[in-house]
Amino acid sequence: MLRALAHPVRLGIVRRLAIEPDTCACDFTDEFAVSQPTISAHLKVLREAGLVRTRREGTTICYSLVPETLAGLATELLRLAEPQVPAVTAP
Repeated sequence: MLRALAHPVRLGIVRRLAIEPDTCACDFTDEFAVSQPTISAHLKVLREAGLVRTRREGTTICYSLVPETLAGLATELLRLAEPQVPAVTAP
């Protein structure tokens, strides 16, 4: 998941989907100044990482975030931020 979010375009897509769920792939091309096939490739990476889901609306495919996946990732990142107490071993 972190690798999927590491690319600036993919992170930007996720940020946009947080504001505007159910966004069509074609709506991202102008915002990120990349081609439609490039956007599709980035969306595929996000989908395979479990970060976005699709919904077909006629011939259009709309993308939204998967809140459960993002919540799990946030929990793991918060655990990394907590101070770790070293295990005490008996002499």
